[in-house]
Amino acid sequence: MANVSIQEAQANLPDLIQGLTAGGEVVIVENDRPVARIIAVGEPRQRAPRRPGTLRGTVLYMAPDFDAPLEEFKEYME
Repeated sequence: MANVSIQEAQANLPDLIQGLTAGGEVVIVENDRPVARIIAVGEPRQRAPRRPGTLRGTVLYMAPDFDAPLEEFKEYME
């Protein structure tokens, strides 16, 4: 983690960005207080493809009136 002043960051922003490695960061400081971070973006993780139906059979109970209109909204249904 490197700390640079705002003036250095303005003058050397392309070099700072090019010098970042995956997961690296540069902290921009003003008056010795951090005000911003530049973080290198790594490669996105590869996810396994989704498979339909993987949760089939997991709902054990559903109320008989599950899809019935709620009492509070009957006046809107008329």
